[in-house]
Amino acid sequence: ATGGFFLSECLQVKRHLCNPTSYFSSLLLLQEGRCLYVILLMALYWCTEALPLAVTALLPIILFPFLGILPSNKVCPQYFLDTNFLFLSGLIMASAIEEWNLHRRIALRVLMLVGVQPARLILGMMLTTSFLSMWLSNTASTAMMLPIANAILKSLFGEKDTSKEMNRENEEHQASLQQNKLYTVPTEMQFLASTEDKDLTEEKEVASDGLSDLKKEEEYKTNIWKGFLISIPYAASIGGTATLTGTAPNLILLGQLKSYFPECDVVNFGSWFMFAFPLMLIFLLLGWLWISILYGGINLRGWRTKKSNIRADAEARAREVIKEDYQKLGPIKFAEQAIFFLFCMFAIMLFSRDPKFIPGWASLFAPGFISDAVTGITIVIILFFFPSQKPSLRWWFDLKAPNTETQPLLTWRKAQETVPWNIILLLGGGFAMAKGCE
Repeated sequence: ATGGFFLSECLQVKRHLCNPTSYFSSLLLLQEGRCLYVILLMALYWCTEALPLAVTALLPIILFPFLGILPSNKVCPQYFLDTNFLFLSGLIMASAIEEWNLHRRIALRVLMLVGVQPARLILGMMLTTSFLSMWLSNTASTAMMLPIANAILKSLFGEKDTSKEMNRENEEHQASLQQNKLYTVPTEMQFLASTEDKDLTEEKEVASDGLSDLKKEEEYKTNIWKGFLISIPYAASIGGTATLTGTAPNLILLGQLKSYFPECDVVNFGSWFMFAFPLMLIFLLLGWLWISILYGGINLRGWRTKKSNIRADAEARAREVIKEDYQKLGPIKFAEQAIFFLFCMFAIMLFSRDPKFIPGWASLFAPGFISDAVTGITIVIILFFFPSQKPSLRWWFDLKAPNTETQPLLTWRKAQETVPWNIILLLGGGFAMAKGCE
């Protein structure tokens, strides 16, 4: 009987191999096969962008109920989990920071503190970008910092046309020296003629040395450009690992933990920060050293080599440009102070909600009722009604004082324009896909 069963199984496998279409059609009859079909279809659409990414993320709402994988009342809530709202609060906070140029003031201030040498400027850009990426998305942090880096690079090496013109003049001068060489004849002035030939030879050597120096400076400038433009996205990726809101994969991990282990509350904002922040600092330092050695002008053979005049002038120009841009921002505004305060409250409240090693402020309320999303949305809502100008107490005591409308720190129209809502749908699509697989 066992031999007959084994023979029948072999015949079925052979029939499936000979007719793979029937095999896959039978597989699709199973619920697991239909779920696999949806996952492969979404992966194909995401890779080819046959549909917009956010639209592809909405396919589970249609396909899961029709194919009998998951009912609609279990699919749709996956797009509005508390993890999604935590990420949304970070995006709205980034919109408010960008609205009042707070990121620019922070970046310029850090650059003024670290110095204007290329390696130090790269360190300043990486520190600022990683700090912003801890609370904002990697894309938003990179987009905020690249214009600042571009302005600094133009101030450092904006005179490329001038250096090329100097290079061309040196080449023409060297060619003229070769064409206009004086050939002397034996006379009583032989000694003077030989002296002139020696001077011409020395002049040609000086010109060739100047040409090689210019080539080295051009190569140096190109490396600095590469170092700056590489360091910002690297720092954003590294800084995003320090917090849950820093990058979407961290939130996806949190969402999956809550889905598979609902009673487990070990991973939250505070515990993740205590684990990932020291590692982030180590990786950031190693990344800065590596980029600075490759592109930042750090020479391991000699740290105290003498600077060329071109590099010294470029650093002086960069120092003036950074100082001038910071002065253009003017004195810090009331709106910037308010956003910075709310930003600090955003970070402190998320960290202190339930840090695990000490009781957090969430212990004052009913257990399990307060999550990180509650904290983030609470701070974000304040942005929409807190005034952007310093309020006056005159209105409270003077009945004749004009009742003028004040602009809030962030308007809903601005949030609609600047918040990337497609990322929220992408997160929801991932959670819905995971729910279907479960």
